Amino acid sequence: MPSALFVVSEHGYWGEECVEPLTALSDAGVEIAVATPTGGQPKVDERSVDPDEVGEDLAERVRDVAKHDDRLNDPVPLADADADDYDAVFFPGGHGTEWDITHDHHARDLLRTAVEGEDGTALVVCHAVGLLAFTRDEDGAFLAAGRTVTGFPNAWEEGIVDERDLLPDGRKLPYWVEDEVRAVGAEWDAELDAETSVQVDGDLVTGRGPESSRAAAETLLDELGVER
Repeated sequence: MPSALFVVSEHGYWGEECVEPLTALSDAGVEIAVATPTGGQPKVDERSVDPDEVGEDLAERVRDVAKHDDRLNDPVPLADADADDYDAVFFPGGHGTEWDITHDHHARDLLRTAVEGEDGTALVVCHAVGLLAFTRDEDGAFLAAGRTVTGFPNAWEEGIVDERDLLPDGRKLPYWVEDEVRAVGAEWDAELDAETSVQVDGDLVTGRGPESSRAAAETLLDELGVER
């Protein structure tokens, strides 16, 4: 039975981007474990469970999973996780990832091992794609250089932050994902005219944002050879 490690933010993950893949992979029989930077319980971004933002049904479903799923409520510290123990490593997005996941060297190690190892696969979605701006391969080059990727685009960020890059909750956005990932040589294609955007380049799968999270999870299942 295949297995996957979910690497989830303690500063605010986007609910749909975690719960939809969690559900899709679980339903397909994938064994799932969860890790966070400190081993503390991951925190869901409140905007992602606001009915006015995402709709009542999705907000209720995400809150229910976030509250009751034992895997989310009992994570291991990233320092204790080994990508070689899993068939896939998944990084759900959310603005919160910019404060912890994307700057965590253990997260970078997990991504590098999953992509460069013989058997692993990595799935990175939305703001977590910013991790590619800080991850180098075993030779010291940027892991994303020359790879086709998607992720949270500048065009969408412009509609969220104000002119000082402040988020609705008052935090200042540390960086814009598209800018930083382009800067390390990635071939950025967020397919803004498409309903969903998922890119596969070798053992790296990337998804654009919330509405692409289930499609990204299904793509990961295909990469793992899991029948649905």
